[in-house]
Amino acid sequence: MSMKSNKWVIIISILAAVLVAVSAAVILLQLSNLKTDLSKDAGKQETKKEKLILGFSQIGSESAWRTRNTQSIFEAAEENNIQIIFDDAQQKQENQLKAIRSFIVYQVDVIAFVPIVEDGWDKVLMEAKEAGIPVIIVDRQINASPDLYAGFLGENGFTEGQSAGKFLVKKCENDMRNKINILEFSGTENSSVATGRANGFRDVIKNNPKFRIIHSVDGDFLRSRGKEIMDKIIAENKGLLQIDGQRVDVIYSHNDSMTLGLLDSLKKNQISPVNTIIISIDAEQKSIDALTQGKLNCVVECNPNLGPALMDLVIKIKNGEKIPRETYTEETVFTEDDDFSTYKPRGY
Repeated sequence: MSMKSNKWVIIISILAAVLVAVSAAVILLQLSNLKTDLSKDAGKQETKKEKLILGFSQIGSESAWRTRNTQSIFEAAEENNIQIIFDDAQQKQENQLKAIRSFIVYQVDVIAFVPIVEDGWDKVLMEAKEAGIPVIIVDRQINASPDLYAGFLGENGFTEGQSAGKFLVKKCENDMRNKINILEFSGTENSSVATGRANGFRDVIKNNPKFRIIHSVDGDFLRSRGKEIMDKIIAENKGLLQIDGQRVDVIYSHNDSMTLGLLDSLKKNQISPVNTIIISIDAEQKSIDALTQGKLNCVVECNPNLGPALMDLVIKIKNGEKIPRETYTEETVFTEDDDFSTYKPRGY
C-alpha cells in the first residue's frame, strides 16, 4: 500500500472516532435532558397528588341564587388550592347518584353535594363510606343515618320560615280582620328546605286562628312555575287574586324565583301587588329591588356564599379533624321598614 493510501486510512479512522465521540456526547446529553424532564413530570405528578380533590354535585342552575352558590364554591376552592370535579345534576336525583359514584371511582378526597330531595341516599353514602371518602351535605338536608356523612353546611329552613311568619304576625298585629287568607308557593316537593320553610312558618302562625293558609302549591323553586301557577289562579277566578272566591291577603313564597314569576303574572294581569302582603325568601338583588319599589313587604335572606365555609370543612376533614354535625350560615331579614339607603349590592 502506498504512503498516500495510508494517509487516507489514518484520516478516515480519525474522523470515525470523532463521529463516535460526538454521537456519544449527544446521547449522553439527551439522556440527561430526559432525566430532567422525567424529574419535572414526577414533581408535577407528586404536586397533583398532593392537591386536595373535592367532588361536588350541584342540583342545577335554576336561579341567580343557585348560580352564585356554585360560583362561591369555585372561588373558595381556587383560593385554597383545592381541585373540584364538578357535576350539574340538572334537577335529577339519578344524575346525582351517578355523579357521586363516579367521584368514588375517581377516589376524590372529599365529596360534597346539594341533595335535590331528602330521601334515597343511604346506599350511595354507604358506598362512599366503604371507600373511605367522607361526605358533606350542602344547602339541603337529607334523611339518612348520621354516621353515613361527616356533616351538614347550609341554611336553616325552619328558622327562615319562622322569620317569615314573625314578620307577618307583627305586620298584622293591629289588623282587626278575623281572618287573613294566605296563598303559599312551596318549593320542590320532598326537599328539606321546602319542608323546613313550610313548617317554620306554620309554627309561628298556628296560635293565631285568623291566619289561614287557604292554598299551598308546589312551584319547584322555578320562576316559570311561579308565573304559570299565578296565571292559572287568576284565570280560574275571573281575573281576580282569589282562591275559590276567597280574597288572597298574603302570599308566602319559598324563594325569590317563584316570587319574581308571580310578580310577572300580576303585572301581566294588571293586578297591583301593593294590596297584598308578599313575603319571599333568598334575597337576590331583583327581589331586594322589588322590596324597595314597594312590590314586596319582606325578604328573608338565604345566604348562597357557602364556599369559604365549605372549604374550611373540607380541609379540616382532610387533616383528620372532626367537623360539627350542622353548620348554619348567618342570615338577615329585609323588610319594608328598613332604611334602604344602607343596602349594599347583593352580587347575585
